[in-house]
Amino acid sequence: MDFIDMTFKALADLSGKQYYLVKISTTGQVDVCAATTDKPVGILQNKPEAGEAATVRIFGRSKCNANEALVANDVVGPAADGQGAPYVAGTDTTKYSVGLCLFAAANAGEFAEVLVMPGYAKLS
Repeated sequence: MDFIDMTFKALADLSGKQYYLVKISTTGQVDVCAATTDKPVGILQNKPEAGEAATVRIFGRSKCNANEALVANDVVGPAADGQGAPYVAGTDTTKYSVGLCLFAAANAGEFAEVLVMPGYAKLS
């Protein structure tokens, strides 16, 4: 098996957020990460509306919508809008990663490929 997906209920309309980083809400549903300090559970794979099934890649390769340029070997975590952003260990010490960039995105709004492996340890 090359990946693991889980299904959650979408807290809000996520139909425009495919390949964004998502978090688990206090109700157990998923929503787009809305702060750089959110703990991402994975990357959204489909386009669910509120209350529909959201497929979340929690381990393995996934496209990721980039908030800015991402290069291979960047640690990736959420930008404030839920897109992928590069993080630096030792600098971004209040942030949580979702994985490692495998293939680059040169600009914001492009897709990178990320090896999803959420780490719930801060990047100290």
